[in-house]
Amino acid sequence: MPTEQHFPNPAVLDRFAAIVGENHALRDPADIAPYVTERRGLWPGATALVLRPGSVEEVSAIMRLATETGTPIVPQGGNTGLVGGQSPDIGGSEIVLSLSRLNRIREVDLASNTITVEAGVVLQTLRDKADELDRLFPLSLGSQGTAQIGGNLSSNAGGTGVLAYGNTRELCLGVEVVLPTGEVFEDLRKLKKDNTGYDLKNLFVGAEGTLGVITAAVMKLFPKPKGREVAWVGLQSPKDALALFALASERAGASLTAFELIVDAPLAFVLKHIPGSVAPLSSPHPWHVMLEISSGRSAEDARGLIEEILSEGFEAGTVSDAVIAASLAQADAFWRIRESMSDAQRPEGGSIKHDISVPVASIPDFIDAAWQAVLAVEPGARMVCFGHMGDGNLHYNISQPVGGDKDAFLALYRPINDAVHAVVRSFDGSISAEHGIGRMKRDELIATAPPVAIDLMRRVKAAFDPAGIMNPGKVI
Repeated sequence: MPTEQHFPNPAVLDRFAAIVGENHALRDPADIAPYVTERRGLWPGATALVLRPGSVEEVSAIMRLATETGTPIVPQGGNTGLVGGQSPDIGGSEIVLSLSRLNRIREVDLASNTITVEAGVVLQTLRDKADELDRLFPLSLGSQGTAQIGGNLSSNAGGTGVLAYGNTRELCLGVEVVLPTGEVFEDLRKLKKDNTGYDLKNLFVGAEGTLGVITAAVMKLFPKPKGREVAWVGLQSPKDALALFALASERAGASLTAFELIVDAPLAFVLKHIPGSVAPLSSPHPWHVMLEISSGRSAEDARGLIEEILSEGFEAGTVSDAVIAASLAQADAFWRIRESMSDAQRPEGGSIKHDISVPVASIPDFIDAAWQAVLAVEPGARMVCFGHMGDGNLHYNISQPVGGDKDAFLALYRPINDAVHAVVRSFDGSISAEHGIGRMKRDELIATAPPVAIDLMRRVKAAFDPAGIMNPGKVI
């Protein structure tokens, strides 16, 4: 990372600003600040210019000029990323390209169950539009009120709906991308089946803006469920949760739309720090599961399924206690508890986070092995584990000891991180399940991925971005 700042030539900045107009070329430090400050404060950045284009043509002109002048470009959506992929470095030579003004819904096709949106459309706006159309757009994140579709695609965002609907990649049928040269790759097709050569769109989805700028996409819509039931379950162990998941999957099949595993600590943090939170169960439990059943047939069908699953879970001894939400409001309250867990960690001091995935069947053994590895580094650490057990993705976070020193704990970031990731690799898992690589995990990816995989990634990067101007220093 640069230690000195080298801003582009003012004459070059003027040429970029002329493309979008001075009103949409931010130069004042106060206006720039929100674009170079990310939510965790881990990746400080600097830039002399933030460009806010209003059309694909303007994005194309920006990229042509960037190639001509060798100016690095950092595409940015809602700035909600957690690994620094959307942040410029502190050197000042990179220009931030904000897609927030490309926020039109271009087309709705209910016969095809698709919606074509520009990159700057906010995720919540898309979800609301789908609901208005009596459809469902299933991507759901804690940051959905700010996150933008372009960023969701660039990071291949996951969230709570992956179990039933897949990652963002599975929700996308086509893309429009501006290449580093300014060429526009227009592939906004609605086809569910297309075997005409390489699947180019999936090179850009998940590439974190290192190959091109996604400006629009065709996204899938789904029928809105006619019945939805949410239950909160108390259990003794992750092994009990795995048994309940197997039961729920067998009984509900595709109607099982969420299965969230939660250790007691993050629930306790929410109840302590998030106003209005109410404990779902009357007594504490070491582990919890929040599961959701969605039926395309009827509310009665959803209710019958969830009652059957819980009844058999009680009989098998895997469920210690459970409650089914009595209303839509209570179901939403359960979800708010789950979605508040990241924010509720902050008042508890230092936190070392891991976004990992392992095979679902390995989750109980992974949790045990990772915890022993963490305790070997910091015996007073607290496990703050929660996540999407149904797809193998856990947010295996570690909070500082009670009353401990935050700086001293965070100084253990690398030893704890290395210890947890070593366990992940021993289970053939992934060190980045849904947050991406960005700046945070780039060096570890390079050091630990198979050499052939790294070589192939570098070849792809060189083919698309030979000048190295697309989001440099990220991913690879």
